[in-house]
Amino acid sequence: MKILGIGSRIHHKEYGKGVVTNVTSSLYWVTFIDAGLETISIDANFEVIEAVEDEVDSISFSEVEQSLVSILRKWSDASSVSPIADKWKKGTLILQPGDINLANKEIPIATFFHKIVMVRDRIRVMEQKINSSKNLDDQEKVDLQQYLTRIYGSLTTFNVLFNNKSDHFVGDKSK
Repeated sequence: MKILGIGSRIHHKEYGKGVVTNVTSSLYWVTFIDAGLETISIDANFEVIEAVEDEVDSISFSEVEQSLVSILRKWSDASSVSPIADKWKKGTLILQPGDINLANKEIPIATFFHKIVMVRDRIRVMEQKINSSKNLDDQEKVDLQQYLTRIYGSLTTFNVLFNNKSDHFVGDKSK
């Protein structure tokens, strides 16, 4: 069995299409289009779409990753990868209307979760822009920050979807 190099494209039955972003002695780190970053065993069952050879981590992947993440954080509205809690993977969100004559709407929880994470990331970018603004005085910044805190508080219901507590929405603490 030949080891795939970084940049190889694969199709996994469970996770879909992805690109190998790191290789260890027993695992591929693969960024999947729909499932995000997952680790899979080197001997897992998947289809190789395009193999890249001799591209196995000649420099430290973590150094490259840290550089890329810092660039992305600086220049985009994306922050960090927030994994969905295991119990929600492959789950479905069902919206059932009150009118029995209307059809239910089913949404993969992963899709819904991705949208929640995008909202959170964009709120964080807004918060950074407010705090660094030279056009707002201190009182205006405080007022806008209070609105953002209330927005975070309104989104705490969705904390159940996050795998890591550090990714949770936090609003005003009870007094």
